[in-house]
Amino acid sequence: MGTNGHNLITVIDIGSAKTAVILGEVAEGGLKYRGHGTAESRGTRKGAIVDLEKAAAAVHHAVERAELVSGATIANAIVTVGGTLVRGVNSRGGLTLGSRPRDVTRDDVRQAIERARSVAIPADREMLHLLPQEYIVDQQGAIRDPLGMTGAKLEVNLHIVTASSSQSQSVVTAANKAGVSADDTVFEALAAAEATLRPDERELGVCLIDIGAGSSELIVYFEGSVAHTGVVPIGGDHFTNDVAVGLRTPLSEAEKIKKNFGHAVVTQVPEGREIEVPGVGDRASRLMPQRLLAEILEPRASELFEYVSDNLRSGGVQDALGAGIVLTGGGSRLPGLLTVAEALLNVPARLASPTPLSKLPASLAEPEYATALGALHYAYRARVARRVPEENSFRARMRTLLERVSVL
Repeated sequence: MGTNGHNLITVIDIGSAKTAVILGEVAEGGLKYRGHGTAESRGTRKGAIVDLEKAAAAVHHAVERAELVSGATIANAIVTVGGTLVRGVNSRGGLTLGSRPRDVTRDDVRQAIERARSVAIPADREMLHLLPQEYIVDQQGAIRDPLGMTGAKLEVNLHIVTASSSQSQSVVTAANKAGVSADDTVFEALAAAEATLRPDERELGVCLIDIGAGSSELIVYFEGSVAHTGVVPIGGDHFTNDVAVGLRTPLSEAEKIKKNFGHAVVTQVPEGREIEVPGVGDRASRLMPQRLLAEILEPRASELFEYVSDNLRSGGVQDALGAGIVLTGGGSRLPGLLTVAEALLNVPARLASPTPLSKLPASLAEPEYATALGALHYAYRARVARRVPEENSFRARMRTLLERVSVL
């Protein structure tokens, strides 16, 4: 676990637009904010690192700023992993407990999980997470805590999150080059879910879409467990590029125009309203209809959620979204995006900011920090679970087991 001193947890989130480092302090009352630092990302594209030296330099700058704010030295961290090469797969495995029914033990659960994880994956991929969906004891399913139950056969349905080995190693190496030991990795959407989703949404069925700069990671929960994970190759940068090309303006100006005047639904922009668009090079600025900007953004928004719809359909979870979808990440702030999502996916949608920590600056309680803050919550929950004594309650023992297998 990413720790610096006995009571500190550090997260490094290397995105396509920014690199964020956030420290949390473990106190008696829970987890509280200790400090953070950010830097413009370099050497990344579409959620993946393409230049290690530049990426490591961005991490180094963010770490320095976080150390200055927190007054702590950062030696270890948990790093997030995303991008288009992350994949999720469901698997099932189990074992016979004997000729006669007996109580399920911790070793039985571990063996069932080991058998379920024994699926063939390409040599260039590695497992990020093992996430139990349900246990089955003698054909009785929907069991979350099998320890102590009596039966002759134990099975488990498991969701396995995998990533490109080179992609995962790149974020670890970037942190190492910046002088930080990357102790663990966590899938970005899984982290963001920790900070944004409500328990009732996880039960009814919900899809979280974390819209980053280079790609959009998604995770589906149903009946409290992860049912599907995936990534679609569209993020906020694609919207910005469209604006730059369509309005013939520099990328930096296109980003400002998108943030200040953009809308994903043409009909919700009043007719006759104009915006100033800077020219390229020494060309003069022009006044252009704001509706033209929306006409550029709306097709890209539709394409994003068509990709999401196809991804959900291929995962067999398109009908499991009783609570709808939740959007987070910096790209989710575009006005009108919720309307497009609801129209194309035919489910309700909401925009989510991360659950704030104690003493957290208001500037961090925004969708673009959902992944980093969620990774802090994830790491803290895993740390607490690992400290639960063996002799504690049955449910506490189960939480400890799930945390251990989910961060493999």
